[in-house]
Amino acid sequence: MKLRSGARVAVAGAGALGSAVTLRLARLGFEVTVFDPSPPGVNASGVAAGMLAPLSEALFDPASRHHLDLMRRARALWPDFAQALGLMLVRSGVRIEGADAWRREVATRLDALGAPAGALVVEDWRIDARQALEALHEAARQAGAEFRSVAVQGFEPGVVELADGRREAFDALVLATGPGVRHGGIAPETSTLEPIKGQILRLPERDEGETPVVRGEGVYLAPGASLAIGATMEHGRDDLAPDPAATRALRAAAAMLRPDLDLDSAAVDVGVRVTTPDGLPLVGWSQTPGVMLAVGARRNGWLFAPLVADMVAAYLTGDNLGQDATAMYARRFEKP
Repeated sequence: MKLRSGARVAVAGAGALGSAVTLRLARLGFEVTVFDPSPPGVNASGVAAGMLAPLSEALFDPASRHHLDLMRRARALWPDFAQALGLMLVRSGVRIEGADAWRREVATRLDALGAPAGALVVEDWRIDARQALEALHEAARQAGAEFRSVAVQGFEPGVVELADGRREAFDALVLATGPGVRHGGIAPETSTLEPIKGQILRLPERDEGETPVVRGEGVYLAPGASLAIGATMEHGRDDLAPDPAATRALRAAAAMLRPDLDLDSAAVDVGVRVTTPDGLPLVGWSQTPGVMLAVGARRNGWLFAPLVADMVAAYLTGDNLGQDATAMYARRFEKP
């Protein structure tokens, strides 16, 4: 399926992937409407610490370990992407701290990944996630996109069904939502997705300039507008209620690194991500005619956002998909 400029495209989901796709398509001349019932920033992308950290992900998340080269290619798109949005890329890296035995274990993993040993991972960057969402939404609106506060409930060729009962004509639907699509009703491929609840603690930030993220055993401390202390990875959970029991280990790990932090006063942000079995998003046409998938980025929604936006645009226009399309192929988990 190939669409021409001016075609009407619905995007379900206004997080990092959906917003990046929206901006890319709007700038190509598509008539784009984004549907998301949540207030701006109240999603996993808004809650996130904004890490663009291929090496840290490969070091500390087993599901990402085999995708380091792909993640590095995704991060390489960020300087131009951020500049076009007026976003600051913080390139101060990630500093490894903790017990000697744990740091030796990290050094062994770095060596296995072919990365330089040392206390500072210089290649990992970050952004302010909420500022990035605001910038994406504003740029998309300026490019002609519309944002509407209602959920997409269904799709049949040429028609989007909304949760308020309305049906509207669209040439294609880009499915870029999180846990709400796992039932497989709109696109059967989404039945492979698993939710992961993540809780992040936040404290008022001390102004320390572009200081590195600190990574310890079981925790990271990310400076910014607030100090983000994260994050839990609660597989199979999709509720948004703060859970003190689940954050107990996170608080203990943070206290080991920074005993002076007033963790009892920390606010708790909760988001739910979805992941595929291999940790890479589903990107491409669904079995359902007219439905394009851009979902399931695990903890790397921000990292993958420019790459996924380019790939979705290539699918819709018939352009070159690039070297990572096969790894992210939307139907790769279908049974033979």
